[in-house]
Amino acid sequence: MPAARLIELNVNGRTHALAAPDGALLLDVLRQSLQLTGTKQGCDGGECGACTVLVDGEPRLACITLAASVQGRAVETIESLPQQGRLSALQRAFHEKLGTQCGFCTPGMVMAAEALLRENPQPSDTEVRQALAGNLCRCTGYVKIVEAVQAAAGAGAKA
Repeated sequence: MPAARLIELNVNGRTHALAAPDGALLLDVLRQSLQLTGTKQGCDGGECGACTVLVDGEPRLACITLAASVQGRAVETIESLPQQGRLSALQRAFHEKLGTQCGFCTPGMVMAAEALLRENPQPSDTEVRQALAGNLCRCTGYVKIVEAVQAAAGAGAKA
């Protein structure tokens, strides 16, 4: 049995103190200990982006991030975006513009796009594609995903 340590995580604005095995991945702590299952387990190797969360506002792959390494930092998951039971503008745009197919990659895509829009509220299509480059979708050609991000930005599609 691996040794465990007490860690304190700030996730979605709430502080959680919990025992986690040494070497526990942020993905496992989020999904198993905190029951935040919106963050998806895709490749287990940091290659698909399905597990993207924000750490201090920056996209981070939860499947290759040690939970203990984010102590004292703000972690945001897809569950943090809706406000008062309503989808965020970005989540709504993904729904309205058909930016989801099976939906498995969607939480990671949305979190990566959220980070982009916070930094650059009016990105070009190229900037959207660059920001989402680490997030793989196995169902689509990304056109609707880019359109959804642009719709949320209020910029429409740019060349």
